[in-house]
This record gives sequence, structure tokens and C-alpha cells, in this order.
Amino acid sequence: MDVQKILVMNGGGDAPGLNAVIRAAVKRAILGYDWEVVGSIEAFNGVLDDPMRIMKLDLHSVVGLLMRGGTILGTSNQGGPFEFPARRPDGEIEVVDRSDELIRRLHRIGVDAVVSIGGDGSQRIAQGLFEKGLPVVGVPKTIDNDLGATEMTFGFQTAVETATDAIDKLHTTAESHDRVIIVEVMGRDAGWIALSAGLAGGADTILIPEIPFEVDHIALHVKRRRKAGHHFAIIVVAEGAFPLGGTALTVKQREPGHPNPILGGVGRWLGDELEVRGFKHTRCCVLGHIQRGGIPVPMDRLLATRYGVAVVDLIAEGKFGHMVALRGDDIVSVPIRDAISHYRNVNLDHNLVRTARGLGVCLGDRVPAS
Repeated sequence: MDVQKILVMNGGGDAPGLNAVIRAAVKRAILGYDWEVVGSIEAFNGVLDDPMRIMKLDLHSVVGLLMRGGTILGTSNQGGPFEFPARRPDGEIEVVDRSDELIRRLHRIGVDAVVSIGGDGSQRIAQGLFEKGLPVVGVPKTIDNDLGATEMTFGFQTAVETATDAIDKLHTTAESHDRVIIVEVMGRDAGWIALSAGLAGGADTILIPEIPFEVDHIALHVKRRRKAGHHFAIIVVAEGAFPLGGTALTVKQREPGHPNPILGGVGRWLGDELEVRGFKHTRCCVLGHIQRGGIPVPMDRLLATRYGVAVVDLIAEGKFGHMVALRGDDIVSVPIRDAISHYRNVNLDHNLVRTARGLGVCLGDRVPAS
């Protein structure tokens, strides 16, 4: 396949390191293959908008991006070409399939291949477009580190550092006031951020979606700490964690063009439950989108850069329908369909889980031995 022009897009939530991927992909495409590079603004919305919002990406446009957070292309987690939100004459929102129109528009502007940077949802879209004949390759992106077929996604390490820094700061105020402080972090279905930051920040209790918790176990654990002379406690909870027999709390239900409901509120709910059990003045701190922002740490910059170079090489090799991935210390390619075929949850026998239990950290499903 004779490639002259490629398009780069990123979809879903932003993640530290997105700009580093864009920078590496542009430099590799221009310096290595003399290709023209353009970017679609706000996922594929830029291609589907009238007029199209397409950004020329040259070597000058990527200067200084390595350490810059966010993404110069913008991003969107609303809809997609297969479920594009459109307003009907009666004012209601419906979703329409604009995937064929997207492919026609890409052909019209001379795009020979597409680099899709995104998580599970974005890669499912990429796989669907590939099955329709679009030459597309993928880069895994999610701060939750929950995409299958790769051992690490960029942005995760920065999110963990941000959450750990917050936990460190909350330790001092919790100890000063003899308080229970709950830190709610991101993690819809996977508890990698909560588990990693909780361990790194010395949390007493860590609650993740993979392990339904019982409030009474948590309360008893805190009481035992107080009897032992520790009059404060730090509880880290992933936004998708839920009590045994319950479900994850949502702040907003799914709407047309939105793939998932918005989770949140479990930290405040848990605080109320603990106050009922005698722990007055419990406080909750919700980190939210703070975890997505900021300057990417060196490890995320390196991984993003390696991904950006490798994904352009996939195009040169004609390996469409594939995604770059980290395996051991090497960057490999895997079929996108394999990457989206399974979710990367925290295995209950994972070393991080065993480490937490070995330290006497309460995971909510039992009371650690005193």
C-alpha cells in the first residue's frame, strides 16, 4: 500500500502522555517515511463536522509536546461514528450510524491510514472501522490501565503519582484531627489506581471494584487501629467500588451517545455509613479529573513515545487492524480484536493484592488479623 498521508485522532478521556504520542508519531512519519500528517479535532468529530476541523501536524506543531499534558487535538467521549448523537426535529436526541460517511470523508481528503489513540471504547470503534475496510492502527490509552493485551497504558503512572501525592498530604491533616479521611479515585471497573496509590501512600483500607466490601469490616478495622493507638485512618476507594450485594453508585445515567453512566459518590456514601457507626466528622476527598491532568511523569513520556514510533511503523508494515502493546520490556503488536476481547481487571491473586493483605490493609471483604 502506497501511503502518503495519515490521520491521527484520540478519543475518550484525556490522559497524561497523549501529546507525547502525537509528537512521536508525527516525527516518525515525517522523518522516517516523508508522510503528511493531519489530526482530527475532538476524536472523529473533526472529520464529521461541517466544515471539517482538521489540523495539519508538522514538525513545528509538535515542538514542546513531550512534557505537555492534555492533547492539542482535543478529545471527546461522547458518541462516535457508529453512535453519533443527532437532534431530531422534535428536539429529542437520537444516535445515527455515520461510519460510512466518515470513511468517505477520509478518502475525500486523501487519508491513507488512521492512528486511533484510545481505550476500550475507542479501540472498539477502530475495530469496527477496520472491518468496514478502513486502514487503521491503534495505541492503547487509559489512566485506568484496564485495556487488555498490554501490560501498561500511558497516563496510568502519572495518575497514580497524582493520587499518591494527595494521599500523602491527607495523612498530615487526618493525623492532626484524628479523623477518618476517604479518598475517592478513578477506576470504573478496575482498581489499579486505588490499589497502586493506596499502597504507595500507606492507606489503611483500599476498596476496589473487584472486591465487594462490607462496611462493618471497615468499621471494625478502624476501631482496632484506634485501640492500637492510631487515631486516624486513610481509606482509598475506587469510584466503581460497591458494597457486597449492591451496585456501583452513579451521578448521571447513560444518555444517547454516551457509552457509560458517570460513576461517583461511593466515598461520601461510605463516609455517611461510617458516621452512623460512630466515626464522627469523617471527611471525603474526591480527586476526580485532577488525576487526568498535569505533566506526564518520565515513565509515561517514555511509554507514549515508544508507542508513537511503533504505531507508525505498523502502518509502514501494513499491519492494519493491530494495536501496539507493551509485553515485558518490548513493544509488540496485537490484533485490536484481541485487545478488546477481555477487560484487564485486578486479579484477586495479583501480587499487589497479596502485598496489601500481607501488610494488614483492609480490602473490605474481611477484617485483617490484628
